[in-house]
Amino acid sequence: MKKRITKVTVMPGCVSCGACAVICPEVFELRGVSRVKEGVSFQEHADAIREAAHNCPVSVIEVVEAE
Repeated sequence: MKKRITKVTVMPGCVSCGACAVICPEVFELRGVSRVKEGVSFQEHADAIREAAHNCPVSVIEVVEAE
């Protein structure tokens, strides 16, 4: 069973490439720099969130998971 995502944060250092917003537009938006939208269910988009974090060219997407 996959871990449950409890928090997603875009840390300082975002280069505004927009990759996360393309991969998972339900969770990420580009407003100058990438941001996590408020009120989003991380579980509904867990695979796309992980993919966005994995593909971030500067590795600034932090995904916190729990059992």
